[in-house]
Amino acid sequence: MAKKVAGKLKLQVPAGKANPSPPVGPALGQRGLNIMEFCKAFNAKTQEMEAGQPCPTLITYYTDKSFTMEIKTPPASFLIKKAAGLASASKTPGKETAGSVTTAQVRAIAEAKMKDLSANDIDAAMLIIAGSARSMGIEVKG
Repeated sequence: MAKKVAGKLKLQVPAGKANPSPPVGPALGQRGLNIMEFCKAFNAKTQEMEAGQPCPTLITYYTDKSFTMEIKTPPASFLIKKAAGLASASKTPGKETAGSVTTAQVRAIAEAKMKDLSANDIDAAMLIIAGSARSMGIEVKG
């Protein structure tokens, strides 16, 4: 018999740095889930990733207090800012350009995020990433 789903929870946790402090501890604790079990499993799954990069995580928890987690790729905005070498995007996008990324960088980001995007091919994924870059005030060159 399949386990009965009690609910779903979305968290954004830095790769390899899950610990019982907020936001992880309170979010899992109030649902009666084992916090340390989650932290160990999450850190083990993300040890290959760059430490500290944000990982959107979808946690499905069941009535027997067990859970499964799906770790998604880092947000496009994080990857775009990293490629452009910026700490933050433009404060006034459309009026001021904060930096630029090349078409090759956009392609690399699109390939990395392909499984999380609603695009059918790499060209459509590149258009999504380029649009995100422009909305952050980052110019796409090339």
